[in-house]
Amino acid sequence: MNRDELKNILSELQRGERRVDEVVDFFTHLPFRDLGIAHLDTHRCLRSIMGEVVFALGKEVAEIEIILNGLLEYEKNILVTRLDPEKAALLQPQFPEFEYCAAGQYMVKTGQEINSQGRGPVLLVTAGTSDLRVACEAEITLKMMGQRCEKLVDVGVAGIHRLLAYREKLAQAEVLIVIAGMEGALPSVVAGLVDKPVIAVPTSVGYGTAFGGVAALLGMLNSCAGGVGVVNIDNGFGAAYLAGLINRK
Repeated sequence: MNRDELKNILSELQRGERRVDEVVDFFTHLPFRDLGIAHLDTHRCLRSIMGEVVFALGKEVAEIEIILNGLLEYEKNILVTRLDPEKAALLQPQFPEFEYCAAGQYMVKTGQEINSQGRGPVLLVTAGTSDLRVACEAEITLKMMGQRCEKLVDVGVAGIHRLLAYREKLAQAEVLIVIAGMEGALPSVVAGLVDKPVIAVPTSVGYGTAFGGVAALLGMLNSCAGGVGVVNIDNGFGAAYLAGLINRK
């Protein structure tokens, strides 16, 4: 539930179109609902600009089913992240209204139009094609928040001329999410070219001494360019959520 839906319910009550007992029953499960294996935060859309997102990693299929059935009673737009193809194949027959994206490993339902909330475009920049899973997760999160976004893929520092060919596009973005593995140098380069916030996302892409993204994370934390903020390894969702807050109208 979001603020507009809440206002509609109260207006209907005021006009006599809803009974008091009906509205009382509706609010019984606010601000949360206990499902046994989870406490659904049914109040989140009233406090923030996005409802609760299901993080599928580490959850059993049966647990995800219970959570989704609970959310469907309250939310028209639902996002499930970190959902591997095997679990998705088991869930989709139960939830045909959801679409699955293998590239981003997410499942999404958009049953309600999402109004534009951004001042300008958010640009997703990846160092390599191998970083696309994280970029796709960020992209769908931004769309669920009403943010307009574009992707600029495979423009890492190994061929810096590829990035420099898009100087104008970089300058037009209100916020930039820069995603890189290996040594994680790309956010520093991008931040040196623009005067907008840069959210750096280290990925687990890289050889042995990349340590599953730790090398990129440390490199980004030690950026000498101003205006760089860093989220956790592979956290496309967190980067997008922060970008949406920064870019909100």
